[in-house]
Amino acid sequence: MAQHDFTNGSIVKQLFLFSTPIMLANLLQVSYQFIDSLWVGNLLGANALGAITVASTVVVTVLSFIIGINHATLTILSQQRGKGNSAGLKSYLNAFVVVLAVLALWAGIVGFIFSESILLMLDTPAEMLGDANAYLRINFIGILFLLGYNFISSVLRSLGDSKTPLTFVLVAVLLNTVLDPIFISVFDWGIEGAAYATVLSQGVSFLYGLIYTLRRKLVPFSLPKLPKREEVWLILKLGIPSGLQMMVIHAGVLAIMSVVNTFGEGVVAGFGASQRIDSLITLPAMALGTAVNSMAGQNIGANRWDRIRQLAFYGAIYNLVIMLVMALIIFLLAEPLIGLFIGAGGAAFFGTHYLKIIAFFYPFIGLNFILNGIVRGSGAMYQVLVLNVLSFWVLRYPLTYICSSMIGPDGIAYGMGISFVISSLFSFGYFKFGKWKERKLFASR
Repeated sequence: MAQHDFTNGSIVKQLFLFSTPIMLANLLQVSYQFIDSLWVGNLLGANALGAITVASTVVVTVLSFIIGINHATLTILSQQRGKGNSAGLKSYLNAFVVVLAVLALWAGIVGFIFSESILLMLDTPAEMLGDANAYLRINFIGILFLLGYNFISSVLRSLGDSKTPLTFVLVAVLLNTVLDPIFISVFDWGIEGAAYATVLSQGVSFLYGLIYTLRRKLVPFSLPKLPKREEVWLILKLGIPSGLQMMVIHAGVLAIMSVVNTFGEGVVAGFGASQRIDSLITLPAMALGTAVNSMAGQNIGANRWDRIRQLAFYGAIYNLVIMLVMALIIFLLAEPLIGLFIGAGGAAFFGTHYLKIIAFFYPFIGLNFILNGIVRGSGAMYQVLVLNVLSFWVLRYPLTYICSSMIGPDGIAYGMGISFVISSLFSFGYFKFGKWKERKLFASR
């Protein structure tokens, strides 16, 4: 697959061609949990669906720190690509492999041991606790596989290749689709079967991606060796705040989940179903954020600031158009989409109503992804961390708590939506007036 140089050519064309495969890959990736939820909700009931909703939120939160460091891959490697420094690219790639492998093993062990304690801290309903704990522990066993193929995908994207990673995700999704009903129903493994199907699928995808990439020499991988001290330092200097950004985001989701849990089983199950649909709305914005991170990194490395301004403008326009279309579709089809997971009743009513309220707020969160993605491409990770702290802990969680206390379950959607609007204003303010353009990642030789 071709690797692209983003420092020349049409920004509009490059943004469309590069981000589209990332959108498709994100769509496929979300379908892991979508497929699990579909089978679990229909075969095991609403309580089991609520259990995997809580467990999946914990997995993503714990993984988020490591994946945040993985996001630093895009910034460092894309800038090295923009500079045309092939030796630096290979050396930093080795350093990432070593650092991320150690962190993945640590997270898997700690998460497996403390999974039940984490669920208890979240006030998980007692009738869901056993299933949630079983699903969570099995997912922690396979954390290295999930991180592995995500890392390979990030490396390829930093070099301008977004098509090859799509095939890795496709392999995992197809395998998961086949294994889920077999493990859940035929083998009668219940919710554990859904977890085993996901982990096995991710493991096969990781091995396939690794073998495919090495055989075709798509990236300069080599046998891992001890990295240089300055390389580890730069990875941690960017990776830790980037990881904390993700932790802040997903810890904020956990905090909101604790608000949802206070309204009982029906709201928890309805919220779980709506989150599966709700996550589809953010896919284009997330893909655009990843795309502009890599594109900005290459252009910053090449000192093409004129193209950075074009990237921000066209990225914002593209986000607005596609997010409004997605929001309209979700609004019109909210009820039948929720019906895919749970039947009629209080849970389905809440899920449908939540989606119809929140849908048209998502262009604002999309703007956050665009602007923060460009800023992240410069290496200004601490600044984006502060923006995320403001977004989730100063705005989203307090507003969700206050609104739901005042008007009941509907306040969850209103509180979150209002926070999207205000946080986008903060992101625009820093993009326009902040000092992120002054960042220098690599010492001059």
